Amino acid sequence: MNENQTGPNNLLDTTDCLEAVGVFKGWKNFLFVIVLLCLLLLQASFLLVDMGCIKMDDQAGGSEPAAETVKPVEAIKPEAVAEPEKVNKPEEVVEPNETDEPNQPDEKISKAAGHNLQRAVAWPSMEFLSGITFEYLSWVIRVVNAVLILTASLYCLSMLFSLKISMIGRLGGINHISRAFFLSLLMLILLLPWQRIFGGIVPGAIFTPEELAKWSCSQTSDVLDRVIYYLRFSGYWLLVLLLLILSQIRSVRWGKAILRRLEII
Repeated sequence: MNENQTGPNNLLDTTDCLEAVGVFKGWKNFLFVIVLLCLLLLQASFLLVDMGCIKMDDQAGGSEPAAETVKPVEAIKPEAVAEPEKVNKPEEVVEPNETDEPNQPDEKISKAAGHNLQRAVAWPSMEFLSGITFEYLSWVIRVVNAVLILTASLYCLSMLFSLKISMIGRLGGINHISRAFFLSLLMLILLLPWQRIFGGIVPGAIFTPEELAKWSCSQTSDVLDRVIYYLRFSGYWLLVLLLLILSQIRSVRWGKAILRRLEII
């Protein structure tokens, strides 16, 4: 009698756990996409400052060279090139071959002008970043940091609750979900801005606009300093990104292990 009574209860518990797993999987995937987009935006902000597209003096890089390529073309006139040759030659001796020579530099100048104008039009001059200043970029970094911390925390909590559901419902895949939770927890710990608490002794992957401006302005030609600079803003970011992707892969394997255990696949 006890076995007959516990059988339906176990089935109901399993179905309830499966419904909870479906909910947490959906939110987990949604939070993964948000965290990934925030990490990409954070790295893009660093690259814009590092490449000089957005400078510390609130001027976007790349807009001035386009104007400099057009001004020399407008300043050159064919009359200024042709006049010295007409003065040096006598008026009486005029040959048909010599009269055609002053027109040849004019043709070369016009061809060079057209070539320069084509290059100025074809080559991207980063003019679309002229309206973006470092002040606007700092606001973007602050918003991305706030969203990144909240979504990464929720992502780690979703892994924790998924682990508890798997253990209570005995759904299987405990190995995968345990590794996924540990990787997400490590990602969250490395992501938090510990430099705001410990005074720069233990930095986090998230950086503030002030920190980015300080590091970019204090760049030197020393190789070791530049290596530390890129490890701080790109290498640390890459490590957090790898932990996030590995955690998501482990969680996907956990879902497949549950389906295999229940003989759905």
